[in-house]
Amino acid sequence: MAITDPTKRMTVMQATFIGVGSMVGAGIFALLGAAGAVAGSAVWLSFLIAGIIAALQGYSFAKLGAKYPSGGGLLTFLSKGFGEGHIAGIGSWLFFTAGSIVVAMIASSFGGYASSVVAHSDPFWAKVLGIALILVMSGLNAIGSNAVARVQSILVTAVLIILILFAVVTIANWNPALLAPSGYPGVQEIISSVALTFFAFLGFGVITFTAKDLPDPSRQLPVAIYLALAIATTVYVAVSLGVFGTLTADEVVTYGPTAIAEAAKPTLGQAGYVLIVITALLSTTGAVNAGLYPSIGMTRHLASIGQFPPFFGGSVRRFPVGLLVMAAIAIILVAGFDLTSIASIGSAVALLIFSTVTIGHFRLYKETGASVIVLVISLIATLGTLIVFCFTTLVNEPTTALALLVVIALAVVVDLAWKRVRGRRVAGPAV
Repeated sequence: MAITDPTKRMTVMQATFIGVGSMVGAGIFALLGAAGAVAGSAVWLSFLIAGIIAALQGYSFAKLGAKYPSGGGLLTFLSKGFGEGHIAGIGSWLFFTAGSIVVAMIASSFGGYASSVVAHSDPFWAKVLGIALILVMSGLNAIGSNAVARVQSILVTAVLIILILFAVVTIANWNPALLAPSGYPGVQEIISSVALTFFAFLGFGVITFTAKDLPDPSRQLPVAIYLALAIATTVYVAVSLGVFGTLTADEVVTYGPTAIAEAAKPTLGQAGYVLIVITALLSTTGAVNAGLYPSIGMTRHLASIGQFPPFFGGSVRRFPVGLLVMAAIAIILVAGFDLTSIASIGSAVALLIFSTVTIGHFRLYKETGASVIVLVISLIATLGTLIVFCFTTLVNEPTTALALLVVIALAVVVDLAWKRVRGRRVAGPAV
């Protein structure tokens, strides 16, 4: 019989919405044009395949989360699989750094949308508004997980309602000829586009960090993971069908991030365009909120086991240090850098960590009750996505490739330096 903790108040739906909010963020707006350039009107199929791959990885996370629920989320899985050595340590620093970059990129996206509404797309105000969002969401996270969950539920509900309305209206008025299989590119192009669309699902890993707030995580965490992935996949497929059933693939590529808004115009007029802009603001707000959420439980857990310095487990007044550090890094990035050139780095790091977690799961499958066959398929699918990403996106984005190498090198150096300063090995062999 499952043991529940009545002092924990987060519900399954709230945990689900944290995952959905992290996934259905700015990605859906930016991805359609990029994916359309590769897969044409078959983008809906790319999202469906990517959703299946994410579900395979979700199976691994659900089994691990049910057995090892922790505020450390998927980083706990790394520790369980490899011990408290360098693989777990480097993975933790990588995840924390990549998380800060992703929060910064989403906040920048919010600033771009918001400044277009209130400041004629002034770059200065775009940065100011992006930083303001990070500060507000940091304050919300400092209040507590219950506040985060309530706000996230409101934001995600509003986003889903608008996107469902968009999908229903556009599909009801679509031109089926635009989606005819005869116009699809080859299998190779569709598979290549999966590496792009899979990035829209990477946020589901955030759900693993809700275990500390769920009354019965061993039962509720898997439900939240599967439900979040099902919702995201359905929304992505429906939206892409609506867009590519209204606009030609060339038009989607041309419009880029505003393709969804342009697809709403034929049936909803200017009001539809405004609705999609509002959706972009709400979704990026929710994604920043969800992106900051893991920082507290993650850093406290890592400090408690010695992977991070002890001060990461403390607070400055009501603000947890881990939250402050992640927010500070994100603010510096928003203020001082053009993040568009390294927009894929968070995805690359996530794919690397996801693959490593699954490799570690092979050491634990007897304890978690996971199917080895499913784990093998999951690893092949995730590693395959990473390899395709390296030979498509990274080849064409040398800045991203360089930034990725720098981030990995930095994580290695910081881990080695901290463990030398610490002066002792954490329990368990270094791998």
